[in-house]
Amino acid sequence: MPLLSFLLYIFVTSFTPGPNNIMAMLFANKYGLRKTTKFCLGVGAGFLVVMLLCSYFNVLLQNSIPKIEFFMTVLGAIYMVYLAIKIILSKDDDKNNDENRNNSFFMGMLLQFINPKGILYGITAIATFILPYHNSNFSLIMYSLLLAFVGFVSTFCWSLFGSVFQKFLSKYKSQFNIVMALLLMYSAVSILIK
Repeated sequence: MPLLSFLLYIFVTSFTPGPNNIMAMLFANKYGLRKTTKFCLGVGAGFLVVMLLCSYFNVLLQNSIPKIEFFMTVLGAIYMVYLAIKIILSKDDDKNNDENRNNSFFMGMLLQFINPKGILYGITAIATFILPYHNSNFSLIMYSLLLAFVGFVSTFCWSLFGSVFQKFLSKYKSQFNIVMALLLMYSAVSILIK
């Protein structure tokens, strides 16, 4: 296995902006790091399930991807646009109403199943770097754990950033929300025109 290429791929793909990272940063900015940790844990758990599915059903997925890729891409893009609109329209007074619904373990986990970046990341990493070299149950589970752990760490780092710069970001809340919404819109458009 080309280890350096594999590590560069998972680092760059995991730490670049995407729905997980942007939402984690926004939640940490709005609710604080402690309350956002459950969202990050949900992202990690959901990501682990997706990575295990990619590992064990990669052959099936490769045969089915042409049939479902367009639907998943459109659904993921619509969800990202919805999140972007929610970010732009968010107000401080809806803080308590949204916190339990959106900043939760369940929402973090659920996001992974409609996150095209994460699913395509898993399929690509496993098909390109793992299955050609390792196909034992132990290897597939360990690599899935590694990919999920890196996904959790990247999401937590973005949360930490949102938390550390909370005062600064609160001062420029509307500008920050617009930038984050535009990044989500960019992500949505980029997966549609790939």
